[in-house]
Amino acid sequence: MKQFHTVDLAIVGLYFAAMAAMGWYFSRRTKTTEDYFVGGRAYPGWLIGVSLFGATISSITFVAYPADAFKTAYLRYLLCIMMPLGVFIASCLFLPFFRRGKVTSVFEYLENRFGPRVRVYGATVFIVTQCIRISLIQYLVALLTQQLTGWDPVPCILLGGLVTAYYTVIGGIEAVLWTDFVQSILLSAGGLLILGVVLWKLPGGLGQLISVASENHKFMLGDLDTTDGLLHPAPLGFSLSQKTVTMMLIVGLLQWLAEYSTNQEIVQKYCAAKSARDARRAMWICCLCSVPTWGYFMFVGTGLFVFYKIHPDMNADAMLTGARKAEDVLPYFLSTQIPPGLSGLVVAAVLAAAMSSMSSAMNSISAVAITDIYRRHWRTSESETHYVRAARLVTLASAVIMVAGAYLLFFSEKKTLQHLATELTSILSGGLLGAYMLGFFSVRGNGRAVGLGLAFAVAFSFLISLAQLGWLPQAWGQAIESRFDTYYTGLIGNVVTFLLGYVVGRCLPERSKELPNLTVWTQDATPLD
Repeated sequence: MKQFHTVDLAIVGLYFAAMAAMGWYFSRRTKTTEDYFVGGRAYPGWLIGVSLFGATISSITFVAYPADAFKTAYLRYLLCIMMPLGVFIASCLFLPFFRRGKVTSVFEYLENRFGPRVRVYGATVFIVTQCIRISLIQYLVALLTQQLTGWDPVPCILLGGLVTAYYTVIGGIEAVLWTDFVQSILLSAGGLLILGVVLWKLPGGLGQLISVASENHKFMLGDLDTTDGLLHPAPLGFSLSQKTVTMMLIVGLLQWLAEYSTNQEIVQKYCAAKSARDARRAMWICCLCSVPTWGYFMFVGTGLFVFYKIHPDMNADAMLTGARKAEDVLPYFLSTQIPPGLSGLVVAAVLAAAMSSMSSAMNSISAVAITDIYRRHWRTSESETHYVRAARLVTLASAVIMVAGAYLLFFSEKKTLQHLATELTSILSGGLLGAYMLGFFSVRGNGRAVGLGLAFAVAFSFLISLAQLGWLPQAWGQAIESRFDTYYTGLIGNVVTFLLGYVVGRCLPERSKELPNLTVWTQDATPLD
């Protein structure tokens, strides 16, 4: 383990000081919940877009994507390449519903369309999934920091969490946007530095990387077979029992449709843009930056595989075989191969990747908790000062949950954490995208109908979760796992919610209700702002 030099500590300290100073500066301009959550809806598209990019490229990208490509191949990159199609659909069809309604929370739409109970359900699912996500992000950044510094897990977990909590709690969305902008630049520079070191230490450079990776089938659209431990190409067709190219593309599309229609973190930011045109520009800036960046970090993982193929190392072999977590590979490479004095830049970069995502998530958790639950159902007529104070307390509470969750993940074991993140997103989505699609594209269905669809989706997801945990009778668990891949849990849940909600909506007597600007069939034809 290399020593963390004084200059490295100085670089990290300077980065933390800059982030904290930005939070203090913007805190003076936050007076109302409108300021705290959407900043007066006055931001240019380029700033929103870069902020979305920074929030999207988390430490999951920085650590887990290289780990996945190091151990497997590029099958899960298929999820990423569907982002442009998802953004195109969202910018044309979904954005008008939220811009015209001037919403603060994405779940306000659900109440207008289906009633308050569905809104609370959506808000609760979002809060739970985001708490899991930020815990995973904080774990990954702590893992890398621990490898580079040799410190104990607790200070590594607290390192970025405390500063992120500080500037997010006091500065609100404006601090999040501008710190995301700075962090996006830093994380991009750090990523370039890592690949540069890999290529510098390979005798044959880029050509050798590509040739050795090709010989070992590392660029294929395939995955590890658990029976023989070898890479096999994924089949092309439709299947619910295994990962195929077509099914991964479908899952990817649904993932991005969900991100841009049900994810408060995303919708909150494009609602903060000063116009619909700026909001669309922001969505495309994020997309055009994110897709190649994910591919780049997958390529970094391929480079690490080739590096340890040329320079054998027993620790790297253990990560490849599963004796150690695959997520250890990038931290291990950096702690043993990076030139002295550059560790601080890399730690600052991975902290930037994590903190940009965590700050956005914490602010959106607060927005949902206050707007959809606290202000809507508990304290309905308090002053703006009261709600801003409550928002800051919720943000702080989410930071505490993040730190506790990251600590627990230090003791978990899983295939790869990119795999874990995809499974959790799929299982916990709970049919929410299906509810929004039913609302957007049909005048049928009401709160009772969509509630029944969501109940079936949740029950189905719960059954799959029990099978994965081994809490069902062995024969049942084996039967489910042999016929159904957990990646498709969310897909099935959303389809069930949509179809059941639509059918029940046609069968039950409809209560007369106008739906202005709530469906594509009843949308105002006037241009957006």
